[in-house]
Amino acid sequence: MGLVERDKKYIWHPFTQMRIAEAAIPIVKGEGTLLIDEKGNTYIDAISSWWVNLHGHSHPYIADKVYTQMQKLEHVVFAGFTHNPAVELCDKLSKHLPSNQAKFFFSGDGSSAVEIALKMAVQYWKNKGENKTRFVALDGAYHGETFGAMSAGARSIFSAPFSDLLFECTHIPFPKDEQAAIQSLKTEIDKGGIAAFIFEPLVQGAAGMRMYKADTLNKLMQICIEAGILCIADEVMTGFGRTGTTFAVNQIKAKPDLICLSKGLSGGTLPLSITTCTKDIFDAFLGDELEKAFLHGHSYTGNPIGCTAAIASLELLEKKECQMAIKNIAKSHEIFIKRINSIEIIKDIRQTGTILAIELKSDSSGYSSSMRQKLYQDFLDQGVLLRPLGNVIYILPPYCIKEKELEKVYKVIENQLKKMR
Repeated sequence: MGLVERDKKYIWHPFTQMRIAEAAIPIVKGEGTLLIDEKGNTYIDAISSWWVNLHGHSHPYIADKVYTQMQKLEHVVFAGFTHNPAVELCDKLSKHLPSNQAKFFFSGDGSSAVEIALKMAVQYWKNKGENKTRFVALDGAYHGETFGAMSAGARSIFSAPFSDLLFECTHIPFPKDEQAAIQSLKTEIDKGGIAAFIFEPLVQGAAGMRMYKADTLNKLMQICIEAGILCIADEVMTGFGRTGTTFAVNQIKAKPDLICLSKGLSGGTLPLSITTCTKDIFDAFLGDELEKAFLHGHSYTGNPIGCTAAIASLELLEKKECQMAIKNIAKSHEIFIKRINSIEIIKDIRQTGTILAIELKSDSSGYSSSMRQKLYQDFLDQGVLLRPLGNVIYILPPYCIKEKELEKVYKVIENQLKKMR
């Protein structure tokens, strides 16, 4: 029995209707931007394997660092113990994060990082003797798949089966309409009881790579800060250079109280996430009573191997070559936009840093759009991994992508769009 047959026998794949799904493609090797299947076919990974891969697959620098760490310490319980990779990672990250971020809480994925931030926000106010349990988020938000993260996200196909179990979260208009968003936020603040405002800074990923201005977000955050409401920046997708700066919040004057990190944190090597917070939040959990502590944890919290991979990935990101690659990708996107701008099927084109989104005219939109699966398969047949979000084609490549590889991605998309006119 081959790998495909064995997969079909055992595996339940994510975000997939297994009854009608195509057979999974067996990938046996990753090299740079390329994924290689068991027949030797190659696919340019133009979406960084769900936005996690920064520097290319099987990067030798990260692999060498992980191998060395594996021979020293693979894991240790993180309650009552510590280790150098965790401390060193925090030290290195702190140089890139807003200056008010003082403490780091480890977990294993983006949803957990968000869940932790939400729990911290609620308990922060309880520890201070205030009962604030409401949250405000943006229309179209996606923050993950755990119950708290789903509650903070927009009601959608992902959360529909669980809608009766989700807690209250008010979603204000998407900030492209700045005045509507500001007015709605002020109305909610007047009602009272808001623990925190949570947002994906500058770019909403799963909603279709929807983008808005840093200045608008700054205004929304300032309103919250003046009202004594915590701000949670969900940088799970936008972090580590995707928007042109190391973190999207680096483009904003206002400073968030909590930041959620994952995906690119380890360069796509190992599951790892971190929730950072201010000293003021951390201090609210200090006391003589255990009940006041943040009683949350995961078995693999602060895993040394994951931390080592993250350190190596950050070191690669800091290199001049990588920073130049980020700028070059952004510039190439700008040129490509001008090239295809007049194609009739295009409804909108938008870009922030290395993220390029092409929204197509369609009778159906959203994740379940029939257009998504057809485009996905057509692109795969041409050796390019692009996974459209409904009627939105997006490119979010590893920073190591070669000019000729990026041009192939552009050409495949351009030819497809011209056929659809």
